[in-house]
Amino acid sequence: MPLDITITLSDGDLQKFQESINKGKLAVDNQESAEAIEQKAYELIELATGGNLPQFVHDRILKLQILLNMIRDTEWKLTKAEIQSIRGALYYFVDPDDLIPDHIPGIGFLDDAMYAEIIVQELRTEIKMYQEFCQFRISEENRQRNKGIDPHVGREDWICEKRSTLHARMRERRALSTGGRGLRMRIF
Repeated sequence: MPLDITITLSDGDLQKFQESINKGKLAVDNQESAEAIEQKAYELIELATGGNLPQFVHDRILKLQILLNMIRDTEWKLTKAEIQSIRGALYYFVDPDDLIPDHIPGIGFLDDAMYAEIIVQELRTEIKMYQEFCQFRISEENRQRNKGIDPHVGREDWICEKRSTLHARMRERRALSTGGRGLRMRIF
């Protein structure tokens, strides 16, 4: 039978994660470091899908995939600054000073799972808008195919309007939350 456990992180605990984000923001200025951060996040996801991690850890680590999809999706067209901010947030997974060293059996990835949960919560608006974009894109492709139209013809035209609307909504909500009413971590 599953058991729910609540963990409360203090401001000091969150500050340790924030310090990693701050280091990540500096690290992503170097293209090689930015790519290494993404690669490490992919490796962590592969490890999670391998099935050797506790379910709690597995479930949270898999949530990182959507962040990687967001920054690599050429049709979503995040700004360079937004991509760098998300990469900076992913830095924790390559940070040699993470809270619990990954090589410790049983608990080495517990801090990674907690951090993944924090980041996903902090970026929930961005994730929601991206998911809406992906659903729209699939629906529109299917609608056009059903009408006998090639969905690649004029694709940028039909994607552009939806993307612009979602980006505006995402950035407006982010501005409201970073204005002191929401985000605990300073990702952007």
